[in-house]
Amino acid sequence: MTLSETPVSPLSADAREAAIAHFAAKLRYETDPSDVAAALAAGERFTLVDVRNHASWHQGRAVGAVHLPRTEVAARAPQEIPLDTPVVVYCWSPGCNGADKAALEFAMLGYEVRLMIGGFEYWAREGFDVVDDAGPVIRSADPLVIPTGSTDDCGC
Repeated sequence: MTLSETPVSPLSADAREAAIAHFAAKLRYETDPSDVAAALAAGERFTLVDVRNHASWHQGRAVGAVHLPRTEVAARAPQEIPLDTPVVVYCWSPGCNGADKAALEFAMLGYEVRLMIGGFEYWAREGFDVVDDAGPVIRSADPLVIPTGSTDDCGC
């Protein structure tokens, strides 16, 4: 191929549009710990909701989160979180779908909701503020998920 030739995409127009729609929807309904931490620091208006059970909450949680166990979302959310407040939910980890179930509950109630991918595990692994019932939990960032020796995120 010469520089004057325009590369031809291997995707059909329909496949390209499907891919664009898929990834746009993911970004509309999912976020990650780094973006949530930045949004909290910027004072953006939303409620971060930990949907794990009581024992998990007491063991440790993201600073700034409120506790609303997944099994209580339908009953409690309308009384505790204004319907016009965007919600970001998290559970334990990528291996848990509790946050997906909670996000579905919030959506069925009419909330604007996003899932924090990675959950509490990646919040903690990336070195964001964690607290338990005794106070702040000091952790080092995991070098498998964030550059070491830097305060920068991964650059995504």
